Amino acid sequence: MWPDRRLVDLFKTEFPIVLAPMAGVMDAELVIAAAQGGALGSLPCAMIPAEKAREQVNIIRQRVSAPVNMNFFCHKAVDAAPEREAGWKRRLEPYYRELGLDPAAPINAANRAPFDSSMCEVVEELKPEIVSFHFGLPDQALLKRVKAAGCIVIASATIVREAIWLEENGADAIIAQGAEAGGHRGMFLTDNIAEQPGTFALVPQVVDAVKVPVIAAGGIADGRGIAAAFALGAAGVQIGSAYLRCPESRVIAPARAALAQARDDSTVITNVMTGRPARGVANRVMREVGPISPDAPAFPHAATALGPLKVAAEKLSKVDFSNLWAGQAIRLGREMPAAELTRALAGGALARLSQMAG
Repeated sequence: MWPDRRLVDLFKTEFPIVLAPMAGVMDAELVIAAAQGGALGSLPCAMIPAEKAREQVNIIRQRVSAPVNMNFFCHKAVDAAPEREAGWKRRLEPYYRELGLDPAAPINAANRAPFDSSMCEVVEELKPEIVSFHFGLPDQALLKRVKAAGCIVIASATIVREAIWLEENGADAIIAQGAEAGGHRGMFLTDNIAEQPGTFALVPQVVDAVKVPVIAAGGIADGRGIAAAFALGAAGVQIGSAYLRCPESRVIAPARAALAQARDDSTVITNVMTGRPARGVANRVMREVGPISPDAPAFPHAATALGPLKVAAEKLSKVDFSNLWAGQAIRLGREMPAAELTRALAGGALARLSQMAG
């Protein structure tokens, strides 16, 4: 069936497909539906408190007896720089005025906390089968605790050097994230966005450089892409954008419309939304202020001043200030239930692979 069964055997899933964790646009419902279809469901935990993560995992466990992946960020936290924040606020002030907002009003800080001891306690309590990390790995003391809880650890690499580092530091499988991928770049040993390789170039080089199974991510949204990833030596794929228009996702109606209209050239890499490079469908603020702006405060503080603008614009059914994270294959996404989509992806891939083998 699958030319490489290492990932299926490691995760104990029906298919070597990982639902990408997409913070802010999904919760337990999409995880459950993808798992029911045979994929590994991933719960994004970087933007939710420990209690919410616990509640969500419990909901998943009650509804489906499948492995669960809890996903965390492990960036180095940077304190807000008041002068930089003030300058960013001034840059965005015309938008505040346009939407009738007071730029001087106090606002809540953006919440994207790195994996810490309190989240580690939740992992130790819930014992998810898989724990995935973005922006490298947490410090060794925390990682040891995750491993001692019996969890398989996976993490993203955007260049070969990062993949080698992840394997040396304890990752059991590596997500090779090509430049086509939606959402935040998982880069942690480089900050040069101009040098990021695409999926087709990255995957075979990572496969050659590490012994652990490699999961291809970026621009894969149908059976053809999955079959191509296996041809390049991957043992599985991670897919996110293809699931955004499923009924179980939490994407709001105006964002769904923007995603449905997106073409192959609609996405850009931007730092305007959060302060870290991420790929999404270009919205008004990304076009007018960026897509890359030297004024954007460090991650995640750029998102703070955008918060009130996002809320106000969304009330008017506009996504001018909303994250529309999506990869370059967003046009291949389909509006169908996630379980059905998962089976269609796997079926399409197996048909292609048998043709290639035949």
